[in-house]
Amino acid sequence: MGLFNKILGNASQVSGEKLEEKYGRLLMDEEQVELGFELLRDTFMFTNKRLILIDVQGFTGSKREYKSLPYKSISRFSLETAGTFDLDAELKIWVSSEETPSISKKFNKSIDVYEVQKYLAGKVS
Repeated sequence: MGLFNKILGNASQVSGEKLEEKYGRLLMDEEQVELGFELLRDTFMFTNKRLILIDVQGFTGSKREYKSLPYKSISRFSLETAGTFDLDAELKIWVSSEETPSISKKFNKSIDVYEVQKYLAGKVS
């Protein structure tokens, strides 16, 4: 089911240690990955200082865009839980005063989305 979820775009959790090993060059001094998730090719990490999104682009995946969002720039977020026929939950994040969310990520049912929103609420408030 893991590959099927990735193909559908659902995020699966990855350890902070693994992400720090892979993306350590992106981290500032004393910055640590506290939560991390991978999609089929993309990754997003919640650190103790910011949210980092890694968007793998192109056919070969050699081109990457790294987005850094300090928690103070997140104005609001929403969580849509999975339903009976819905296989995934969705987290949407708005930056500053945007009308539409800048970030929208889907989680499969194996991820406790309430813990993800609790973590984000603690960083944003």
